Amino acid sequence: MGILSMRLDDEMDGRLAREAEREHRSRSEIVREALAAFLDSRERQRFLSEIARAAREVTPAEARALAEEALPFDNEALHAAEPSATYAKFRKSTGRKR
Repeated sequence: MGILSMRLDDEMDGRLAREAEREHRSRSEIVREALAAFLDSRERQRFLSEIARAAREVTPAEARALAEEALPFDNEALHAAEPSATYAKFRKSTGRKR
């Protein structure tokens, strides 16, 4: 496992310490979790930017096909991120099936 040393201002250090205490976890665990979420978000942004760039370089029909190909991944992420009841209510109100 790698080691990373970093400096935090007093306010950030205090916030991190309070969060770790509330969660009964180490400060390192909290930072690792936050960093993983940040990196996941950046990778997703790059992926979506690449799709958008590719879509601008093709005909409208090809762009539509690319969007349809990517849609299941967004729906899968949406389903995983939202509470089931909310998502089920949305599907029912729009007539969409899983």
